[in-house]
Amino acid sequence: MSLYRPVKIGSLELPGNLFLAPVAGYTDRSFRSLCAEEGAVFSFTELVSAEALSRKSDRYVLDGVSANLVRRGENEKRYAVQLFGGESEAVYKAAVLLASLRPDALDINAGCPVSKVVKNGAGSALMKNPANLGRIAEAAVRASAESLGNVPVTIKIRSGWDSKSINYYECARIAVEAGVSMVTLHPRTRAQNYGGKSDWSHIADLTSRLNVPVTGSGDLYTPEDAQQMLKETGCAAIMFARGAMGNPFIFSATHSLLHKGSWEPSLFSARITAAMRHLEMLAADIGERTACLEMRKQFCAYTKGMTCGAALREKAVHAETIEEYRQITADFL
Repeated sequence: MSLYRPVKIGSLELPGNLFLAPVAGYTDRSFRSLCAEEGAVFSFTELVSAEALSRKSDRYVLDGVSANLVRRGENEKRYAVQLFGGESEAVYKAAVLLASLRPDALDINAGCPVSKVVKNGAGSALMKNPANLGRIAEAAVRASAESLGNVPVTIKIRSGWDSKSINYYECARIAVEAGVSMVTLHPRTRAQNYGGKSDWSHIADLTSRLNVPVTGSGDLYTPEDAQQMLKETGCAAIMFARGAMGNPFIFSATHSLLHKGSWEPSLFSARITAAMRHLEMLAADIGERTACLEMRKQFCAYTKGMTCGAALREKAVHAETIEEYRQITADFL
């Protein structure tokens, strides 16, 4: 049986199992569009505050171009909006407001380890309070049924809060009982943050115990990593996070490996061209000046590991206009 296979998430049928994870500050709709072109079958917005969205703050205005965080990318056929929050009512209200965007799924963040998220009882703090996690999942499912056309609700969790409270199965079970249609597991604890090594055996265990698809995440940096996770854990799908940053080509490369048994690294010129397209699309969404500032960190990701990458980054971090970026990259190309 091929490791590249369709996935059914509730009513949503996907033709493949290579997903793009939500990554704060990186998975804007421009980048998601590039990943979709390269074979990301399903992608997730960066985490969106349910509290802020329910108050309709300026960053989340739903009827204008400023809704960059939650709008579908130009080339995205299927995407999910990820919400984070510690209160079920805020999650419910925020989810209802997404109706006009017609997302294909709604995802709940129960894994973010960042302090400013956790201190409000959201993200991985929900792993310490499974009952509240269940209430939030139920609220999202209810909002989907009432306002979003009953699109599937999914959830992304960690292994637990720390090594003494490994409770991923309990949290996943409660979420599924509340109506969640897919569980993504990043098998690190909140205490680990992004350090140490993720424990893929937790993904295998969860896959064997749930009756909904399980998606694996954690330490996926190459096509071979994705292949190995699918083989070792039996998970339905894999989700690239840090491994995809600056490298949308990891999807086409992984697809090639799973189908043909081999893949070719992306060319320097292709990555720079992708970075410039990313910048231009981002500028159309949030304005040239802001986009150029945002792209400084993105350019660092696009050029990581490249010959002459350090020299290019040194120039790019000072660029303030698209024309300056063009001149810099033209010199290197």
